[in-house]
Amino acid sequence: MTIPSKYDASQVEGKWYEYWMKHNYFHSTPDEREPYTIVIPPPNVTGVLHMGHMLNNTIQDVLIRHARLLGKNACWIPGTDHASIATEAKVVAKLKEQRINKNDLTREEFLAHAWEWKNEYGGIILEQLKKLGASCDWDRTAFTMDPAMSESVIKVFVNLYNKGLIYRGFRMVNWDPEAKTTLSDEEVIYEEKQGNLYFINYKILDSQETLTIATTRPETIFGDTAICINPKDQRFSHLKGKKAIVPICNRIIPIIEDEYVDVEFGTGCLKVTPAHDVNDKTLGEKHHLEVIDIFNDDATLNSFGLHYQSKDRYVVRKEITKELENLGFLLKTEQHINKIGTSERTKAVIEPRLSDQWFLKMEDLVKPAIDSVLGENSEINLVPKKFDNTYRHWMENIRDWNISRQLWWGHQIPAYYFGEGKEDFVVAENIEDALVLAKEKTKNQHLTTKNLKQDNDVLDTWFSSWLWPISVFDGIRNPENKEIKYYYPTNDLVTGPDILFFWVARMIIAGYEYRGEKPFKNVYLTGLVRDKQRRKMSKSIGNSPDALKLIDDYGADGVRVGLLLSSAAGNDLMFDEELCQQGKAFANKIWNAFRLIKGWEIDANLAQPNTAKIGLEWYEAKFQKSLSEIEDHFSKYRLSNALMSVYKLIIDDFSSWLLEIVKPTYLQPIDKITFNKVIEMLENNLKILHPFMPFLTEEIWQHITERTPEEALIIVKYPIIKKYNSEIIIDFDFVTNVISGIRTIRKEQNISFKDAIELFVIGNENNAAFFDEIIQKLTNISQIQYISEKVEGASFRVKSNEYFVPISNSNIDIEAEKVKLQEELKRAEGFLVSVQKKLSNERFVSSAPEKVIALERKKEADTLAKIDMIKSSLSNL
Repeated sequence: MTIPSKYDASQVEGKWYEYWMKHNYFHSTPDEREPYTIVIPPPNVTGVLHMGHMLNNTIQDVLIRHARLLGKNACWIPGTDHASIATEAKVVAKLKEQRINKNDLTREEFLAHAWEWKNEYGGIILEQLKKLGASCDWDRTAFTMDPAMSESVIKVFVNLYNKGLIYRGFRMVNWDPEAKTTLSDEEVIYEEKQGNLYFINYKILDSQETLTIATTRPETIFGDTAICINPKDQRFSHLKGKKAIVPICNRIIPIIEDEYVDVEFGTGCLKVTPAHDVNDKTLGEKHHLEVIDIFNDDATLNSFGLHYQSKDRYVVRKEITKELENLGFLLKTEQHINKIGTSERTKAVIEPRLSDQWFLKMEDLVKPAIDSVLGENSEINLVPKKFDNTYRHWMENIRDWNISRQLWWGHQIPAYYFGEGKEDFVVAENIEDALVLAKEKTKNQHLTTKNLKQDNDVLDTWFSSWLWPISVFDGIRNPENKEIKYYYPTNDLVTGPDILFFWVARMIIAGYEYRGEKPFKNVYLTGLVRDKQRRKMSKSIGNSPDALKLIDDYGADGVRVGLLLSSAAGNDLMFDEELCQQGKAFANKIWNAFRLIKGWEIDANLAQPNTAKIGLEWYEAKFQKSLSEIEDHFSKYRLSNALMSVYKLIIDDFSSWLLEIVKPTYLQPIDKITFNKVIEMLENNLKILHPFMPFLTEEIWQHITERTPEEALIIVKYPIIKKYNSEIIIDFDFVTNVISGIRTIRKEQNISFKDAIELFVIGNENNAAFFDEIIQKLTNISQIQYISEKVEGASFRVKSNEYFVPISNSNIDIEAEKVKLQEELKRAEGFLVSVQKKLSNERFVSSAPEKVIALERKKEADTLAKIDMIKSSLSNL
């Protein structure tokens, strides 16, 4: 094949991805090999490739390709998550564009639109991952609402319900008024925000007295059902047993006593709104207070809000403040920092709301999951270890999981109602089984499926994805099947720390509950992708580059290298596009080195030079040392370090040293033994680089010689770690310093490389003489002599060895050197004038700090010394 003069990623990447797909290299089936399994963190079906996905999937691909080369049966499961809230919002928005209101549709009609949307857009992100080089087993692509996956989710719900772990409860929940659904505690993000504290006067019934209450939410007074004072607070003891009147709505409410009230906060009195605050609810239950819910599901006020009915809560806050002020009830307003809960998905401010919801008891379920990560005989390793404490805090303070959502897109809860009472339901995998249970429960054999109505709610998205490592191998429905027994537990999970609780911890819980063992061995928690200013990459800020454009500009390999070079294990990634350029330049350097080698003419009759023999012996040792380091980095998930080891080996050791040592003299051939060995070393380099830069390496691999599909680089055998000669590495490092010293003298003395020079040496540390031929070749030394006395000339020292290069005028182009020195003198004299001009300026000398003046005087002295030295050199010439 003709080797192009330049490496063009756009011509290479699609070709090799298609080749890999055609020959089914990514596909895995159980066999006698050791399995290596990764399950992809399923991206939302609404998603498109962003920088976080790029980093996460590059890391997974590096690990899976590395395992494949090691001869393991590598299986990387791709798939997407149905993402209830995000997807439903997308579908509702699309319907709105078509002037269709979700509320005007039946559930079945809406779901038909949702599936249509999923089928049109749902596979975009997976297709984009292919451009990155992701070697997933695409035959196994899963979706959390595939029939088999859905059946598994429903089966688990029924099982947990029958164990008494799932229950229905009337609780205070986190309500997202935009998505119109509850959220679990983990889906709420708390932020400190500047707000106001409103001081409102409440009249005391049958009295001229008023009581002042401080609140951050004046609009909730319509839901007040009591005022609470602390029984130990002497200021209000005279109000015990009295009643107060709520402003505007004029509701008469009791004044109750409870030590819960903080006498130091606000006015020391508390308005109690049991429907809209979790602590007020507890107070309300304790004191048997009325519960008044004032909000609709979109956070507008309902009829309890009187003339504010149908208005948004924040509109009401502004308007009611004015009304209270006009009526004389608003005493004052103060600024106040408040913690506000917002929806992780929609960013809407959460509304605490009392609601009938489904919950999963977590207290006992979490115990094996805590031991597996934090116990003495822990089985799961979090990388970095710093996340152990985060994991412990969350798991040891876990609350029951609210698993129901008021949506239509998702797994519909398998509870079937046969009456109006709260307990008039049964839980079953399908309506037929539900009918049997309902007949038993009601003792009514005349019931039919028409008498049953399934719960409208769907399950939290995470309730399906927590089964992911099991359900992708059908381990819930068929727990003894061949695949689950072979691939489970999986090996490595690569994900972001932001879903350590949402997903990782819950998968661990499910693993022990349904398989009796861990779901994976290692969890590699990547950092967040940030820009150079340390800001999180975000579309809203506009600091997130287009992932696909980066691939177009720098090639997938260049982008992969750029991401990994900026990503230290577990720390946030400071992404800089320049690193992708560095990755692209790296690819070009490797390509040029390959073209150089393939351009050599081979002469089978030539004997191998000693320089080549020594150089290859050194490089083999260096390769083995680097290989050990690389594999150690892999074992510790230091992939950035592993890549840097490969980078330095190829750029510095292979390209800059080995190829210079072995390359034939200009227009001369190379011997066959050396050429074959260089190709072998090149191939080994490609093997260890392949996980990081799969496209470039496969292209060069296939150019080296004609290969069958069975010989493709993607499935070739990885180099084996062997014992190596560490002494030759140490000795060669010494020799590189010698060569650098000689090159420096040539540069300083302006001695052309084509002019041979002599080298005299005192000492023989680090077996230096062994490498004399290499030193001579790389520095054009005519002869090296070992002496006992110093000689005249330029010199340098490497450890205890001293090196001397005699300098004669014959080695120097005198005229060129004169021109060079005169130009240098002119620059120095010009600089001296500017410094002295500054020092002669009285205003500068009198007003400038002492340090600045001292610095200028030092510049003057240094420049004068330099001028003297240049003039001396010119005089000698």
